[in-house]
Amino acid sequence: MATCQATKYILFICCYIFWVASGVMIAVGIYAKVAKENDVVDTLATDPALLLLTLGSLTFIITFLGCFGALRDIATLLKMFLGILMVILFLQMAAAVLGFVFSDLVLRRTELLMNKAIVLYREDMDLENVIDFVQKKFLCCGVNNYLDWSKNAYFNCSENNPSLEACGVPFSCCVRHPTETVFNSMCGYKSQGKTESLVMERIYIHGCLNKMVLWGKQNLLLVGGISIGLLCLEICMITLAAAQLSHIQKNEKKK
Repeated sequence: MATCQATKYILFICCYIFWVASGVMIAVGIYAKVAKENDVVDTLATDPALLLLTLGSLTFIITFLGCFGALRDIATLLKMFLGILMVILFLQMAAAVLGFVFSDLVLRRTELLMNKAIVLYREDMDLENVIDFVQKKFLCCGVNNYLDWSKNAYFNCSENNPSLEACGVPFSCCVRHPTETVFNSMCGYKSQGKTESLVMERIYIHGCLNKMVLWGKQNLLLVGGISIGLLCLEICMITLAAAQLSHIQKNEKKK
């Protein structure tokens, strides 16, 4: 009896933590959507706010089933919770296998997604912040190289482009020197119109895609450890839910 109660409350606490976290994700996502002055980006893959809202809502519903089902010993809710978790676990494992087998296809799809994000830069504040963070983090510029920024309407390197940023790159592409006291946010001005040898001291010329792939390979143990940790957590919650469900069904048969 004590073991059953322990299983019940451990499952409830685990689900409750994720339930609260998902509520925070929803709140942040709603705030980000409302705060936008011009909501042009509305696709899940290129809108961080929409992505937060979607993931937060799904997690909120799933963990609510686990919380309420465990606390009130409702077999139907626990069955739904257990079934959804098993489907998610299966999809994750299938995605991992397919991603490994079709790694080239995944890389091409990622490249297309990143190019789309560059086109939509300046159209969405959240997306802009994400791109700037990636470029500053990985010391890179564009997808394959800095010339990718010509795909953006503001940075397009054409004679008919009236933008002041024409033929340039965002400030996040700029090289930060250790002795620099005041950051020049216009250091990427007209960078696309010059040769690589002339702009290398001012901006990073290599793309972010290869830098991100290289980082993943260099930190394979970290990425693998996090993935295995999440997988173990899901398996643990599935085991707890199955044990609690079995206990409830046994009690129902005795009545």
